[in-house]
Amino acid sequence: MKLLKQIALTFRLIKFERFLGSLFYSFQRDRLERQYSPPQTPTSVQSPGRLIQAEARERGADCQFERAELEITFLTPELVRLEWKPGKPPLPYAIAKQDWPDVENHLEPTAEGWKLTSASLNIEILNDGHLKFLTPNGELLREELPPQQLGEMQIHQARLRPEECIYGLGERAASLDLRRPKTEGQNIPAYRMWNYDAGGVYTSGTDPLYLCIPVYLGLHHQGSYLVFYENPYPANFSFEATATASFEGGSLCYYFTSGTPNQLLERYTELTGKPPLPPRWAFGYHQSRWGYGTQAAVQETVESFIQRDLPISAIHLDIDCQDNFRAFTVDPDTFPDIKTLTANLAARSIQLITILNPGIKATRKSKLFQEGRTQGFFCNDPQGNLIVGPVWPGMSAFPDFSNPDVRHWWTRQYEYLLDLGIRGFWHDMNEPGIFALWGDPSLPPHATQHNMEGRGGNHQEAHNLYGMLQAIAAYDALREYLPEIRPFVISRAGWAGLQRYAWTWTGDVQTSWEGLRQTVPTVLGMGLSGIPYTGPDIGGFKGNPSPELYLRWFQMAAFLPFCRTHSANNVKHRTPWMYGEPYLSLIRELLRLRYRLLPFFYTLAWEMTQTGHPMVRPLFWLDPTDVRLWSVDDAFLVGDALLVCPILAEGVRSRQVILPKGEWYPFWDDTPVSDSETLTLDAPLETIPLLVKAGTILAMEENQQLILHLYPCTEGNCMGQVYSDAGDGYGEWRVDRFQLHRTGAEITLIWQSEGNFEFPYHRVKLQFHGIQPQQVWIKGQDLPIVETSIECDSCKVLISKTM
Repeated sequence: MKLLKQIALTFRLIKFERFLGSLFYSFQRDRLERQYSPPQTPTSVQSPGRLIQAEARERGADCQFERAELEITFLTPELVRLEWKPGKPPLPYAIAKQDWPDVENHLEPTAEGWKLTSASLNIEILNDGHLKFLTPNGELLREELPPQQLGEMQIHQARLRPEECIYGLGERAASLDLRRPKTEGQNIPAYRMWNYDAGGVYTSGTDPLYLCIPVYLGLHHQGSYLVFYENPYPANFSFEATATASFEGGSLCYYFTSGTPNQLLERYTELTGKPPLPPRWAFGYHQSRWGYGTQAAVQETVESFIQRDLPISAIHLDIDCQDNFRAFTVDPDTFPDIKTLTANLAARSIQLITILNPGIKATRKSKLFQEGRTQGFFCNDPQGNLIVGPVWPGMSAFPDFSNPDVRHWWTRQYEYLLDLGIRGFWHDMNEPGIFALWGDPSLPPHATQHNMEGRGGNHQEAHNLYGMLQAIAAYDALREYLPEIRPFVISRAGWAGLQRYAWTWTGDVQTSWEGLRQTVPTVLGMGLSGIPYTGPDIGGFKGNPSPELYLRWFQMAAFLPFCRTHSANNVKHRTPWMYGEPYLSLIRELLRLRYRLLPFFYTLAWEMTQTGHPMVRPLFWLDPTDVRLWSVDDAFLVGDALLVCPILAEGVRSRQVILPKGEWYPFWDDTPVSDSETLTLDAPLETIPLLVKAGTILAMEENQQLILHLYPCTEGNCMGQVYSDAGDGYGEWRVDRFQLHRTGAEITLIWQSEGNFEFPYHRVKLQFHGIQPQQVWIKGQDLPIVETSIECDSCKVLISKTM
C-alpha cells in the first residue's frame, strides 16, 4: 500500500512539474516572439508590373517584368519549374533529382505577351504576369493570376473551374476533395501549412495536422495537373473561386506538371524521390501500445499472440521503455535484458521497434546534452541562449537538424540501440511538439535560430522540415550501421521527400466512427501527396472502441500499407483477443488473409520504387474522366486490382459503392458484376465488402505455395507480376510475369521470369474465378482439375479450355 501511495504521489508531482514547465514555456515563448518578431510596418501589395522582355534559354526562358523576374525551366516536356524573383531561394531538401536531360522548347512572341512550348505543354506569359498552362491541343489546364508580394508574404492565385476538384496538401482531416466537405466538421475555410501536434486527439476538421506538404492535384473536365510549392514557410491554402496560396516568407518557387493522375505522381516522385523498398516484414501486423512498461509485459503479449495463432511481425515500444523518457536510453529496471528479448523475438521473426523523440533533457547529468551543448548543436535564440521547452523527459533542448554536423552526430546515437537488437525507430513529437498551456505547441518561430546548411535562418523556415531532417539522420544511421538490411523508420512529421526515408501514421485519431470514416480520405490524400506508406492506430488512439468499431477498423486497416494497433496509456489494453469471440476468430482470419496477400503487397511496393504510384488509390485513379468517382472517399483501391469498401457506421450490414467502369468480381464469391450508378453489397459483421477487377492475376501465398487467382476478362488479355527476393537486404531478386490471353473458350497463361533469385515457392496453384475449366494441359500433358483449381510444379505455358 505504501508503494502504491508513493507511486501515486510521484505521478502527481511529475504532472505538476510538467504543468509548471508548460506554464513557464508559454510565457517564455511569447516573450521571445515579442522580442524577435519583425515589426509590422504597413506595406502595399506589389505585383510584377508589365512584361519588359523575354529571353530564351537552353531549358526555358527568363522573363523580365518591371518589378520582378520569372525564370521558367523545363525538366521534362510536361514538368516545369517556375521561380518568381526576388525571394529567398529554398534549400533543396525536397528535391531528389538535380540532373535532367535537355528538353526541346521554343519561345515566341504573341499579341498578348510570349508563348513557351514543349512537346507536351504550352505556357502563355501575358504582359501583366498572368500565366496560362495549356495542352498541345490548346485546352486550358490552369490559369494563374499575377503573383503578389506583401512585405515578406508571397501570394499566388489560380482560377478554378466550377467542377474542379482539389486533392492533396499532405495529411488532412478533411474530405478527399478539399473543395467539397462531406460533413459539417470537414468545412475548413483555409488549410494551414504548419506541422502541428494535435494534442492527443483529433477528428474531422482539425487543421493543421502533423505532416503538411504544399502540393495539390487539380482535376477537371479538360484534364488534371499537379502543383508543388518548394517553400517550407508557414502558409494558408484556400480553394473557392480561386486556389490561393499565401506564404509567410521564402520565394515563389513551384513546379507544374500535367497528365493523368498516375503520370502526375510519376513526375512528382521523380522530382522528390521514389520510396525505397521496405523490408517484407513491414507489411505484416504491428502491435503497439503506450503501456508496455516492462520486458515481461512484452514477452507476455508475444506469447499470447503465438498461443492464439495470431500472425505478428513487429512489437512497438512507447516511451515506457526509456529511462525517465530520455532519448536513446532503455530503463534497466523494467527492461533488464532487452538484448535477449530482441534475440528471442527475432528467432520468431518478430521485430522490435522503439520510439524516439528529438527533445534532449537539459541537465548536466546527461552526457548527450552536455556533448550537444558543448558543440553548439541545439537550437538557440539570436543572442546564443539555449531554447528549452517541456516534453516527456522534462525541460529539454532541441537539436538543430538543419546543420549537417548535427545530423551526423545524431546518426551516431542510434548505434547503441541497434547493438541491442532494435530493428527500427518510431519518431514521435518531431514537429517538434512541446507542452504549452496556450498558443503554438512548438519552438518560437522567429526567435529560434537554425543553421540551414550554413546560410542561417529561423524556425519559420525550418519548422516544417524538422521531422524529415530527423528522419534523414535515422535512415543514414541504419544504412551505415546495418548495411545488410533495409532501414525501417516511422515519422509523425515530415515534408516533401519524406517518402525517401520513412513511413508515417495518421497520428492521434479519435476513437469513434467519425475517426474511422476520416481515415479513408486522410490516407488517400497522403498518397496523392507522395506519402504512400501510412495507416491509422487501429481503433483510434484515445478511447475504448466497441467490439464492432474495433472489428470494422481492423477490416479496413488489413488492406492499408501500415497495419498497426496502437493506443494511449489510459485506455484498456487493446489486442485482438480483448473482446473474446467471435471477434478473436474474425480478426485471426483477417490477419491470415493479409499474410496470404503479402506477395501482392510486396509487389506493389516494388512497383512503387519504379513508378511512385501509391499502393492505396482513389477510385478515379482507374478513370479520371468518370465524374462519378471524383469525390468518392468512403472506398479505395489497393493497386488497380482490389476495391475495398469499408463499413464506416455502426450497425450497418450492407452498403452501396459506385463502381469504376468495367467488370468486377466480389472477392467472397465468383459472381461478376458490371459498373452501374451504384451497387449494393452485403456486409455482415464478419465481412468487409471487397471486389477484384476483371483482368487481375492476384498473387497470394500459403504453405510455401504461390496461389495465382485468375479473374479473366470476357475477352482480351491481362497481365500480372510477382516480385520476390530475400525479404530484406540488397541481394538477388526476381520478377515473375504472367500473361493471360482469352479467346472464346480457350485461355492461355504464359509465365516469364527475370532475375537470379531462386523461385521461393515449392509449388504453384492456379485458382480460376468466374469460369469452370474443363481441360487443362501444359505442353500437351493434361493436369487434374480439383473443382476450379489446378496445382503444378511449373506452369510456364498453360492452356485451359472452359465451359
